[in-house]
Amino acid sequence: MDRPLRVAEIDHVVIRCRDQTRALDFYTRVLGLGEERRLEAIGLIQLRAGAGMIDLVPADPPPSHEGRNVDHVCLGVDTPDMAALVPWLRAEGVDIIELKQRPAA
Repeated sequence: MDRPLRVAEIDHVVIRCRDQTRALDFYTRVLGLGEERRLEAIGLIQLRAGAGMIDLVPADPPPSHEGRNVDHVCLGVDTPDMAALVPWLRAEGVDIIELKQRPAA
């Protein structure tokens, strides 16, 4: 199948935290990730994980013990023709909810 895109990386993963302080301790002290930045307005703490990022955000309501704490995963893609990509995705049955350039992804 000829695809007009190539998944190049996982750009970031957003994790909803029951206890953000505890999660931050785990990712920094135990795993050794470095804090990249904070966005206090939304409670986000961004950690460098190799070429990608892990974003820790407070959860409301908190995730259950069964999990469900991943808010979203952002993939970085390479495409030679962005204008052709959207119609191709729609033809493949993908619902395009919002098409917008975002600085972080």
